[in-house]
Amino acid sequence: MVEILFVHGALVRDGNWWWRQVAQRIHEQTGSASRSVELPSCGEGASPGTAGWLEDTQALRDALDNVDEAVIVGHSYGGTVIAEGADHPATHHLVYITSYLPDVGQSQADIMSGEQDPVKIAPGDDGTVRLAGYTVSSFGDRFLQDVTDEEIRAEAWNRVTPQSVGAFGTPTTQAAWRGRPSTYLVCTEDRSTSLALQRFHASRATRSIDLATGHHPFLSRPDLVSEELIRVLRTD
Repeated sequence: MVEILFVHGALVRDGNWWWRQVAQRIHEQTGSASRSVELPSCGEGASPGTAGWLEDTQALRDALDNVDEAVIVGHSYGGTVIAEGADHPATHHLVYITSYLPDVGQSQADIMSGEQDPVKIAPGDDGTVRLAGYTVSSFGDRFLQDVTDEEIRAEAWNRVTPQSVGAFGTPTTQAAWRGRPSTYLVCTEDRSTSLALQRFHASRATRSIDLATGHHPFLSRPDLVSEELIRVLRTD
């Protein structure tokens, strides 16, 4: 059976928590197994600042070594990890959620350089960067405006974390999306990644679907995200 590997976005930790509502729905309806890839650059399985994008891509490859076939789902920064790490024979289908399909030679910083209202970050003294100037309220307003459950908003804020500088400046050497089937979920109400940037990267995918959601549809509308992933599992 095809498994699902989730790759979470930047500056957060605990991928299993972010994806759990979607994972539960998919398992109940299809029986498919899923799990989140731990990203060393976010301090998962490594000390913050000691691991970067290359270690994240290797973590994805290691996960793929242990499955026969996988649908890989990348959120935001997760798409840049997929570009390299999903160049693997077990990759079955790529799914992007308000994410990126970078060309060879592009880094995460390159991709975001043209955004008019970039997310504010600040460097630490330990080789990391972190969100700058946000509170639980302003973080929610920008990233979770369509999440109505206050407990979920608070739990999301509690999972914000510093991330290695190396996650953002390392250029890709692969573009795993080329020649592979892919689906892009455009989040039309996203206040973090601009709609124009999403549309540009969605044009590189095999197909795209619009969701009237903010940056984290797997928290605000897990029903819609799971529906699209189940469609991928059943049609490919």
